[in-house]
Parts: sequence; C-alpha cells; structure tokens
Amino acid sequence: MICVALRFFANGSFLYNIGDAEHLGKATVCRAIRKVALALKGLLQTYVVFPGHKPLRTIKEEFHMISGFPNVIGCIDGTHIPIIAPSINEGDYVNRKSFHSINVQIICDAAHLISNVEAKWPGSVHDSRIYRESTLSNRVANGEFHGHLLGDRGYPCQPTLMTPYHDPEPGPQQWYNVSHCRTRARVEMTIGILKARFQCLRKLRVKPERACDIIVACVVLHNIATIRGEQHPAVQNDPEDDHPLQPADVQNGREVRDILCRTHFHQP
Repeated sequence: MICVALRFFANGSFLYNIGDAEHLGKATVCRAIRKVALALKGLLQTYVVFPGHKPLRTIKEEFHMISGFPNVIGCIDGTHIPIIAPSINEGDYVNRKSFHSINVQIICDAAHLISNVEAKWPGSVHDSRIYRESTLSNRVANGEFHGHLLGDRGYPCQPTLMTPYHDPEPGPQQWYNVSHCRTRARVEMTIGILKARFQCLRKLRVKPERACDIIVACVVLHNIATIRGEQHPAVQNDPEDDHPLQPADVQNGREVRDILCRTHFHQP
C-alpha cells in the first residue's frame, strides 16, 4: 500500500498505469493512495512546525548568512497546483492564468524545510487573502514570534511581513531589495524542490478536497526527506510571482521597512 502511494506521489502516473504495473485494480490503487495520504496528513503537526525545528536564533542566523537580511523567521509564497475542473464551484478554481488549481501557501526556513502550509484555497483566491485569513498570520501579528517574514509584491508590507520597494531609490532601498530578493529566493527554491520530488503535483486528477490532502502529504514527505538529507531531483525554474493586483501596504509596515532599510542597508 505504501509503495503504491509513494509511486503515485513521485511519478504522478495515472492510477490505472500504477495498477497495471503492480497488478492491482484502479479502485485498490485509489484506496491505497487515500489511506497513505491521510496517514501522512496526520503527521503534519510533527513534521511541519513554525518557525521550524531549530531554535529561532539559528533560523535567523541561517537566513542572515544568505545576504545579510536581519531578523527573518521565514519566507512566504503561494504556488498553484493544477487540478482537473471540479463539478462544484468550478469557476472558483480558475486562477489568473486561466487553469484550475489549488493555491497553496508555503513558508520555509533557509534549509528548505517547510514550516507552514495552507492547502485548502481555490486558485482564484489571492495570496494575500490566504495569509490574512490563516491562523499563523494572527500569531505573527500578535507578537508570538520576534521577527518578520519575507514576501513578494503579492503581499502587503506589514510590520511582520517585509516586501520589496516597488520603485526603490538608489542606495539603501536598492540594497534592501537585492538582499530581500536573494533571501526570499529560498522559498521559490523550496517550492521547486517539492514539485521536483513529487511529480504528481504537476496535475492532480482528483476532487479538490483529496488534492489538498495529497499536497499536505507531499509536504510532510518533503520535510522527512530534507531532515534525512536525501538528495532531490534537478529543479526547474517556474516563476509565479506576477501579481497584477498588488495589495495596499500598511502604513506602519512601510515605517518598519524604512527603519530597517536605514539601519541595516546603509552600505552594500
């Protein structure tokens, strides 16, 4: 049962292809994948924890070593996992690129470990709304963690979520943006590794609810593999950060960003 499910996660083959290879019926394969996905989902709180499995100071130090960006506790981004058109609320799942998907929020540390995943939102929902309505957003905003996340322009700049300057001035603002970009690239790489490891995420041919369970199962497996130091396949560059709708920044978020810029990025 476990081998059948792992084969599906890794290869993304049609269920009947896996059944033929293992001399099993499609229904049997489907049940095996379902049971293993739910079992892995049950391990989510063990393997996916925020801000991570390491001390907070270590997490910040590892991010700082990338490009000198201070006080980072995670990098955040959304990624679209294609699915077949569902029979219910089909239009909700059409994303800005006009295909059906689940929009998945991923937060990671500097070592490509995923520290938070939100896999339940239709493709039409914007990244900023997914974060705003997440439990983690409230925990971060309420000061439970000392530090900030790094996100792209799909998120509003907040005191606990730093985004790039839209039109940076020469000097500190440009240096800030360069450091921000280099550091935040870790989440793009992490998403790339996740999709390279689990080819089923190229397109899930199941109902949205089951697709979400499979995505979470793959995230748990990714963290297990990362903790064990397993090698990952080559990563394909798949940029997704084209955000035609950019949410408005929060005033005190811009103030925190300006202070951070003046204090830490006065020289390259």
